[in-house]
Amino acid sequence: MRNDVDPGSARGAAAEHLWSSGAAARERLLTTPFLLCAAANFLQALAFNLYLHFPGFLQALGAGEVQIGIIFGLTAAAAIVARPPIGRLMDERGRRTAILAGGMLNVLVCALYLTVSRLGPWVYAVRLGHGVAEAILFTGFFTQAADLVPPARRTEGIALFGVSGMLPISLGGLLGDAILWSSDYRAVFLTSVGLASASLLLSLPLRDQPLLADGLPSRGFLPALLQRDLRPLWFIGTLFAIAIASYFAFLKTFVLLTGVGSVGRFFTTYAIAAISLRLFFAWLPDRAGPRRVLLAALTTLGLGLFVLARAEQDVEVLVAGTLCGLGHGFIFPILCALVVARTRPAERGVALSIFTALFDGGILVGGPLLGGVIRLAGYSAMFATAGSVIVAGTIAFAIWDRTTEQGGC
Repeated sequence: MRNDVDPGSARGAAAEHLWSSGAAARERLLTTPFLLCAAANFLQALAFNLYLHFPGFLQALGAGEVQIGIIFGLTAAAAIVARPPIGRLMDERGRRTAILAGGMLNVLVCALYLTVSRLGPWVYAVRLGHGVAEAILFTGFFTQAADLVPPARRTEGIALFGVSGMLPISLGGLLGDAILWSSDYRAVFLTSVGLASASLLLSLPLRDQPLLADGLPSRGFLPALLQRDLRPLWFIGTLFAIAIASYFAFLKTFVLLTGVGSVGRFFTTYAIAAISLRLFFAWLPDRAGPRRVLLAALTTLGLGLFVLARAEQDVEVLVAGTLCGLGHGFIFPILCALVVARTRPAERGVALSIFTALFDGGILVGGPLLGGVIRLAGYSAMFATAGSVIVAGTIAFAIWDRTTEQGGC
């Protein structure tokens, strides 16, 4: 089966369009390998999203907003540094090797949280290890999924696969709420160990998929990073990551300080909105045009952040969660599919390692920066800043990407 074409070739793009129109109806998305990969990703993502409550643990140890932002930022830094070798490993040795290595590291790191009892170098070390494990698994599972879905239904397939990572955002918040209502953070960490172990077991049957090369060898990490038609995607992906860092890193402390809303309910409405969009409208970007839908989704995310900035009642937090979830629901799969479509098959692992690193970069930059805004001006100003970043970035991206397309690749 043909898996890709030269993204720099107009003839290749036309050929892919003609091939896709005839193949879309006959190629299945929900194959056994796809579902197995999604199940393993669901469990590791659920383990990871239990740590939406980790800022509360850090606050109980005496950490302030800036220190929490730094801890999350250093975690992201470790993941970014790990990305180039991860990408090369996947392109040279296969996805399965990386997924199993990341799964074993993830189990170990989740267990090490049980040894954290105070602020100090050890908590930073554990978070650094967690960043590396999540970098491997995030990149590995999504690259495996991109290999499994037919090119004619790539955005739809990645959107559906993304449900396995989106649903745990809600369940992680709710499960953490339930555990902390009746127990303590030690129980949260023990639960994460069990979920990470189950994900590793489900990963064992995964097998690498054969890809037919386009005759062009991999150029490595830096050329893929600097590829002209990918640069606008790296730009808006980074701003997207900075914007969502506002609530992934600080919603817990916002709720504790103001008493408005809850982590579990915000991320439940967030996930329901995103998942509903993907389940019932995953076909829309491929039919209406991915860039047009992407711009609408980015604008929706910005609106949600502005609502959160003014939230004084629980219902306003729920509205913000819905709007942010609707934005996220399309932004991630569209960007991911565009990266794959513009990348050589031999560089898919490297390109997706860069793409997933953007989210760590957003935490690295956004965590300390937004924590500083909270300290200077409060939570309302911080969420408004995040909304302004995404709105301004959307306008810049729309102009840049259109200019890039008109200028050729």
